[in-house]
Amino acid sequence: MSSTTPRYAALAGVTAAAAAIGSAELVAALTGPRSSPLVAVGGLVVDTAPEPVKQLGIALFGTYDKIALLVGTALLLGGFAALLGVLAVRRLLIGLVGIGAFAALGVMAALTRAGADVADALPSLIGAAVGGLTLWAFVAGPLELDPWPWSSPGAAPAAGVGAYSEPTGPPASPAPGSAASPAPGSAASPAGRSVVSRAGGSVAADSRRRFLGGVGVVLGVAAVGGVAGRWLAGRRGVSAAREAITLPAPVSAARPVPAGADLGTPNLASYVTSNKSFYRIDTALVVPQVDPQTWRLRIHGRVRNPMTLSYADLLARPLVERYVTLACVSNEVGGNLIGNARWLGVPIQELLDEVGPLPGADQVVGRSVDGWTCGTPTAVLRDGRDALLAVGMNGEPLPVAHGFPVRMVVPGLYGYVSACKWITELELTSFADFDAYWVPRGWSAQGPVKTQSRIDTPRPRNRPAAGPVMVAGVAWAQHRGIARVEVRVDGGPWQQAELAPTVSVDTWVQWSWRWEATPGEHTLQVRATDRTGETQTGREQGVAPDGATGWHTVTVTVT
Repeated sequence: MSSTTPRYAALAGVTAAAAAIGSAELVAALTGPRSSPLVAVGGLVVDTAPEPVKQLGIALFGTYDKIALLVGTALLLGGFAALLGVLAVRRLLIGLVGIGAFAALGVMAALTRAGADVADALPSLIGAAVGGLTLWAFVAGPLELDPWPWSSPGAAPAAGVGAYSEPTGPPASPAPGSAASPAPGSAASPAGRSVVSRAGGSVAADSRRRFLGGVGVVLGVAAVGGVAGRWLAGRRGVSAAREAITLPAPVSAARPVPAGADLGTPNLASYVTSNKSFYRIDTALVVPQVDPQTWRLRIHGRVRNPMTLSYADLLARPLVERYVTLACVSNEVGGNLIGNARWLGVPIQELLDEVGPLPGADQVVGRSVDGWTCGTPTAVLRDGRDALLAVGMNGEPLPVAHGFPVRMVVPGLYGYVSACKWITELELTSFADFDAYWVPRGWSAQGPVKTQSRIDTPRPRNRPAAGPVMVAGVAWAQHRGIARVEVRVDGGPWQQAELAPTVSVDTWVQWSWRWEATPGEHTLQVRATDRTGETQTGREQGVAPDGATGWHTVTVTVT
């Protein structure tokens, strides 16, 4: 096989894969974006990957972890397709079987997602058919390179100008030194075949041009198909429906943010996090598009009076507005997977009082439209805190990426046990009877937020000048509140920082401390004490199984 042949063969495989994905995306625009093979297989990876791998992904890519997963899946598919192309030149059946295997994986991944139906298998099946046809065209059909060197062991290509021709009888023994005798050191034709000469190589050049031209056309069509599929899927989204919604005024408005709650210090996180900047961590590779007109919330399970609510029913109920800080359990010490927003919604306690939980129903399972679940203690939802079925965020309907049309917001609990987005069910059950999504994956069944603090400024890359330096950050202990924040330098005595005012115990608080910095390298540490008197521990622990612990530490060089 010539040195260029493996590259052309790999290119044929990658082109076939691109055709398969592009056509599958077009079909998925009709059957739903979750049925896309890339998305379906990526979702399967999310559900089955070992927990350390998931945490590594979040640590490396943060809120871009899903994009990284999709790109990684595409790259792995490209490498697999390139290998299939090389193998298919030797035996086409191998390439077709490989495409069929990937199609089977896509079908299985799509059909095992929550709410799947038979139509979700179509993108993978049609994509595989298009990919297989494309591979055939480049390996054995009209676009094949002329010829692929011995494309199948023991099988001769079609005879013709520039093709191998099989001898009709025993090869004659040419006289030494004759024109038919191979030159010393030259390569004899494989399997006793002779090569018919090409007129000045023009046939080979025409073959390559035909092959590469076909590759360019197929890749272009595949790219257009993929982009068109994504665009059509977006057109089927609910952005227009969201923009048409006017939220009712709350019967109980949020307390105004007090003067001085936001210190305005450079690099310090703002007291209220914008919708655009609010972190997003969930398992949905494609944001669910839920039509508010057809959305329903079913409250059932171990209750006396099950109920079902529409979106209009929810908006017709008395709504309350509250500032609540949410935090992800995957937030490392000093991390940014946390944000504070103004939420509008229906108190969950009122709904639970109406359905009447039965004895022993100590868990409320929130279920998303994509099947994801979280388990929240029933007692927490009924202890008077502002746990909401939220419909609004910072004065507008929920952003689609943050759970539109309805999500849960519960102060004092990590999101994995409370913050169900795109919610469609509340099921009353017990912790003994049901484990929510993350529990079998090694996380605690109940996840109260730990008392934490963070240094936002100065940052490690900063080089402040000697003299007065403002050290500032945020601290949080939702539903308990922060009583004190302390800072120390180079392991010295703890110095009390000044706390900014805050709306309530359910939000974080900004803090500041003036440091008389001296030249050299220094280590700053911070700790907080909540209003129950518990001081943040310095013992370092990773995020699993119920949240990270330790003191946030920053090393800076003072000039």
